[in-house]
Amino acid sequence: MGSCGARLCEDDVDAAAMPSKHVHQCLFPMYVVKVRDFLVMDGVPEAHDVLLRKGLLHQWTPGMSVIFVSHQWLGSVHPDPDGRHAAVLQGALQGVLNGSLQIELDVAYDTTIGFEDVVEYARQQVLAGYIFLDWFAIPQITARVEGVNEESTKSDAALAVQSIPFYVETSSIFLALVPEVKHHDTRKYCNYASWLSRGWCRAELWCHLLSNKPVTQVIVVYSTKEAQFMYPRDWQENNIVEGDFTVESDRDVVKKLGEVAVEHKIQNLSTAGPLSLYRFFLARRSRMLGQPSLTWEVDDFLHHFKFPDLESATTDKSSMNALLCATFSGDVEMVRLLAHKKADLNANLHGLEKLGFPDVWNLLIAALESRQSQKMINTLLDLGCDANFCTWDGSSVAGFAKSPQQVDELSRGRADLHTAGMPLGMTPLALVAGMSNLETVSALLQHRCDPDPPLCGLGVTPLMSAVLLARGNCRGVEIVRTLLEARANPNVAARPTGAMWLTEVAVARAKVALLGRETCTRKTRSFATLPGSTVLSTAAGIGSEELVELLLSYGAYPQPNDRGETCEFLAEADGHYNVLPCFRTFAA
Repeated sequence: MGSCGARLCEDDVDAAAMPSKHVHQCLFPMYVVKVRDFLVMDGVPEAHDVLLRKGLLHQWTPGMSVIFVSHQWLGSVHPDPDGRHAAVLQGALQGVLNGSLQIELDVAYDTTIGFEDVVEYARQQVLAGYIFLDWFAIPQITARVEGVNEESTKSDAALAVQSIPFYVETSSIFLALVPEVKHHDTRKYCNYASWLSRGWCRAELWCHLLSNKPVTQVIVVYSTKEAQFMYPRDWQENNIVEGDFTVESDRDVVKKLGEVAVEHKIQNLSTAGPLSLYRFFLARRSRMLGQPSLTWEVDDFLHHFKFPDLESATTDKSSMNALLCATFSGDVEMVRLLAHKKADLNANLHGLEKLGFPDVWNLLIAALESRQSQKMINTLLDLGCDANFCTWDGSSVAGFAKSPQQVDELSRGRADLHTAGMPLGMTPLALVAGMSNLETVSALLQHRCDPDPPLCGLGVTPLMSAVLLARGNCRGVEIVRTLLEARANPNVAARPTGAMWLTEVAVARAKVALLGRETCTRKTRSFATLPGSTVLSTAAGIGSEELVELLLSYGAYPQPNDRGETCEFLAEADGHYNVLPCFRTFAA
């Protein structure tokens, strides 16, 4: 729900913790709007009481197909004062219905297994569906100000807000509505990164992902022409406790909701399986809840992670083996014990792709990616993990660092922080700039990593990598600015080299020519447009007005790629009309 709603009461949350049928309790009826009625609405969205008088609200009953729309408010007293979110949502839903909008995978995904069925499931839910949107569903909703409604927590609005976890749990589809729009009052940019930073939005997201529904993928809508499934680690790296709250006291309340959801998920997986998921969530529980890492007693470790004995744990080869359980738990001493018992520290992962951990990674990369402590990284290196391991595409261990402390340990372990691995041709700084945080980028720059290395392989610079993946990173704009301050060239064009990438480009261009751009996947479109692409055209293509303005201020120049596609064309092609005025201003 982003930034608005009625004040909560902690006692009520505790009382609702573990109802008999659902994880969360419904304290106020769930009101929804038919998709077909929403599609013909015009202008600024009307509030609950207006829609109720018009007969457009329906009380939820079991069996209804509901799309839960999570969004960040664009005004202090109205969620969408100019109707911009509503217009994008209408266009996106219409696109799903008529087949013109493809729900695609994030560019960071390494697998497509099972997603075709989810796309068709989403379409069927829209066809027969209803929408839950807080502005429509919750009566008397007010701006979140400390002290507001302190004495009226039993009001309909307060009860409805407390019921949001139930509303999420019973919805069929979870849709994050995140087109880049300036906030009506603060004039700050609201987008996917800012949505991910909001504590209440995270709470909604976690209630969905930790539910026992058969389909828990999240659809992220960037525009009327672009929607993707959320990359798994986007939510794993944004826990509820560390979110931003308009009312600070909500943090403790939402923390309790998160604890209930996580514990219920673990309990359910413990009895119903699969065992790999049970072990994953149990191991990640402390990190997910913002708690200190656990140090297990041996018997407790074996019992809770369901290993029959220490010998079995040491030799286990399942997707969540004992070493991974100990590493994800942050239990350094258990890792040491298992290594002493000759557990394999250098085996590749397998079977965790849908959780964001591809088969080509190893234990050390998993530890870095899951933000394990400096002590854990030091221990793994001391035990013999290879600091210069590379995946099949040349991505080096150093490219997965998530903190300056991890960088320091890798440096002490003689990891190569500078060389671009082939065939990908991306340096550790290029990988970190796209997939990590500002502090780690700064640490690599302090280690004299080149912000403008020679192009090779895929032909992507650290700056382009940072721009391409910026919209899922709340510090993405700051990373780009830091690289520009380090004198990264804002006008370098991508130049793929080598038979592998040139073949990918040729095949992609042939598909676009034969099938049409709009019917090709995002991966195909990206390869077709890559040669000659600049960071500015990349920023335009992801619809980031903020990045476009920043790059222009640092001397980036609008130039077409090798296919002659301009920044404006790439923005329009994916429905990002918000960036077009930036280029008209530049031309003037």
